[in-house]
Amino acid sequence: MPYLACTKCGKEFPLETLETRCSSCGEPLEVRYELTSPELHRSDFLLEKYRDFLPFPKPNKALSLGEGFTPLLKLHRIGESLKVDLYVKNETVNPTWSFKDRGTLCGVQYAVDRGYSKIGTVSTGNMGASIAAYGARAGLRTYVLVSSTIEEEKVLPISVYGANVVKVEGDYGMLYYESLRIGAERGICFVNSDHPMRVEGSKTIGFEICEQFSFKTPDWVIVPVSSGGNFRGVVKGFKEFREAGLIERLPKFVVAQASGCCPIVRAFEEGKEEVKHFGTPNTIAHAISNPFPPSGNEVIRILRELGGVAVTVEDEEILRAQLTLAREGIFAQPAGAVPIAALHKLVSRGLVEGGESVVCLITGAGLKYLKSLEGAPLSITSVALEDLGSAL
Repeated sequence: MPYLACTKCGKEFPLETLETRCSSCGEPLEVRYELTSPELHRSDFLLEKYRDFLPFPKPNKALSLGEGFTPLLKLHRIGESLKVDLYVKNETVNPTWSFKDRGTLCGVQYAVDRGYSKIGTVSTGNMGASIAAYGARAGLRTYVLVSSTIEEEKVLPISVYGANVVKVEGDYGMLYYESLRIGAERGICFVNSDHPMRVEGSKTIGFEICEQFSFKTPDWVIVPVSSGGNFRGVVKGFKEFREAGLIERLPKFVVAQASGCCPIVRAFEEGKEEVKHFGTPNTIAHAISNPFPPSGNEVIRILRELGGVAVTVEDEEILRAQLTLAREGIFAQPAGAVPIAALHKLVSRGLVEGGESVVCLITGAGLKYLKSLEGAPLSITSVALEDLGSAL
């Protein structure tokens, strides 16, 4: 039977517990299993296909919006320029245009199974839209807590689903912890960034990459990281497939952050075991700008255990990567372009070598944050109808 365990001290909790963090050391919990001959099932429903690896005995397809099963695309031009075998896992094609839908489905399944009528999250945009959509699908009253400084273009795609959007003044990094306290008081299941069920959803990204590589592991997997929950999930997916005997080895993992908000990379490079509050973020990659990531310490532990790499990129590099991706037909939001920017840096440093296979995780779509492209070198021309021929 699956159970919860602390990612640091190992203290165990029953799966039914309402806790998401360890009562002894405060670190995040994760779902653990005794994997005995698990199988992959034929299904177009994510929770059914991977049911032997997930804690849901009765997956409810009525909660689904068609998430997962996203394409792994080879990028020929960028790959050739960097002399690597480059692929992107394109999570922009999920129902609400980001990877968050995988974890949200698991979170909603968990909430419904336990009789919750209210669900919520803390968000910079992607997760809010995801929780709002899936909450509406499940008929749950939904609350999305956002920073008071959030752009209006990010609020509308959340509120359109009927969610209660609350703009909160104060430290966004501490809002996570306050939501857990209030949720326990008010009976709201807050499926935040590193909720154990959200991590379970993210690990299906790792599962799919393994399958799309015909169970041959890529050399590198690069993940843009904010709170750390998605990175934990991707790594967990590869680990569980290795434990089940479906793959032989793990890839080398890269944590990529924007230099304007990089508490995990900073702590890792300084040899620290715990992240410190970064201060006020200053980056166009808003989706990964958590100044005090709740799973930051666990991400550092994973990097040290597996010999991973951590790297930062500047906003100029992110924007350049965003435009380069668009020239290959993929419109990513700034945070989703961070892995491509990071890959350029890793190749220039000689860490990623010629001919190696690399998977970059493109986490969210560019239509969610158009403001980042203001001033970008785009080809837009205005002409009179009679002059159209000369303009083409």
